[in-house]
Amino acid sequence: MTNATGPLTAPNGLPGAGTAAPAPTPGRGIRRIRVPQKLRNLELFLLLFVCAVNAFAVVLVQFGALGYADMTVFTLGVGLAVLVLGMHIALRFVATNADPFILPIAALLNGIGIAVIYRIDIAEKLTGWESTAVRQVVWSGVAIALAIGVILVIRNHRVLQRYTYIAMFVAAVLLLLPMLPVIGQEINGARVWIHVGAFSFQPGEVAKIALAVFFAGYLVSRRDSLSMVGTKFLGMRFPRARDLGPILVLWALSMSVIIFQRDLGTALLYFGLFVVMIYVATGRASWVVLGVGLFLAGGVIAGQVLTYVNDRFTNWLDAFNPAIYDEVGGSYQLVQGLFGLANGGLIGTGLGQGRPDITPLAQSDYIIASVGEELGLAGLFAIFALYLLFISRGFRISFAGQDDFGRLLGVGLSFTVALQCFIVIGGVTRVIPLTGLTTPFMAAGGSSLVANWIIVGLLLRLSDTVRNQPRLVI
Repeated sequence: MTNATGPLTAPNGLPGAGTAAPAPTPGRGIRRIRVPQKLRNLELFLLLFVCAVNAFAVVLVQFGALGYADMTVFTLGVGLAVLVLGMHIALRFVATNADPFILPIAALLNGIGIAVIYRIDIAEKLTGWESTAVRQVVWSGVAIALAIGVILVIRNHRVLQRYTYIAMFVAAVLLLLPMLPVIGQEINGARVWIHVGAFSFQPGEVAKIALAVFFAGYLVSRRDSLSMVGTKFLGMRFPRARDLGPILVLWALSMSVIIFQRDLGTALLYFGLFVVMIYVATGRASWVVLGVGLFLAGGVIAGQVLTYVNDRFTNWLDAFNPAIYDEVGGSYQLVQGLFGLANGGLIGTGLGQGRPDITPLAQSDYIIASVGEELGLAGLFAIFALYLLFISRGFRISFAGQDDFGRLLGVGLSFTVALQCFIVIGGVTRVIPLTGLTTPFMAAGGSSLVANWIIVGLLLRLSDTVRNQPRLVI
């Protein structure tokens, strides 16, 4: 496997999977580099600090919005603390060498999200089970339990490569479920939900994980034909027509998501995931050029043909036009979010002292605007730094391993979080057209929490497997 500058190799100079390693010679041997238990101790220290920050955030919300503190802090703060500490205990037994930063970062983002959602609940006078924050804690419990299940059941990430085409089938089923006439549900113009009784779920969130597994397995087996054969044009080697099949299929799938499910953000997420993974697998910039060109062409055509897409672009380009601002489905939400960010300024109004509830869907799609109003630009930069650290740890884990499947899987999972953050934050801040994706770990919604905590579990398992690999030393 190659990257943009040459063949991918392990950090110690070893060739990737599928290439014979040098035979041991006198003075050279294979040993297992064991990371001491201090990794778990560091994780525990960080988790205790994170739990204190999360509880303090809830208290600040109560004092800022109510003027007093009550027992809700134990329901929200302590509830999440018990869940993440339970996962830490599980890691001590089944993944002792897992990365010590991923779990605390995810827990901190999850906790800040709960505090901000709770603040909006206070403004809307929601209590008990009607409270979105309480439901968020419950969903966090389900998501963290599933993440624990991932690290208990999957003892080595390579086993997932056996299920490459099963993952493709699962992803296809999950993408088609919202289109079924009985259980499919349309919310805010997008048909991406399934509804069974009182239970609603967005299967596309989990589909992105299945797609990452499928792409990793498929590209490992086909990377030679995708990277070495083709015609040179303008200094780049473009693939043969017969090798264009995968990217054309994914492009058609993305366009069908835009047309039938009316979800521009999800289509961009799926297609962007595949383009980046095929670039990492082959090291050929031509795949990126083809991918970006295809998606831009499809987006332009969709903008001319589909009213939904055209409205998104109109709201983005002319948001402050009074006619567009006032019309149904216009730019009211976007502009209110921008006003909230402006009201927050550099250091924010303080937790519990802003008016984020004025913006529609402030607890889900627009939670970044809510955070920006009450924590200011400084608080937003801190949140962005946490996301950057989480993503960088994921990439570090990916390229530390010696097998190509693990590298591609880690890159795919990490890039999914990165691209989703860019799409959401870019839409809220009017850098790109607004879409309906959620901010990972923070936004209200069980589907997103479950999917992103499963990603946490997979990255933790991957990091533990990578550190347990035997390495050649001199």
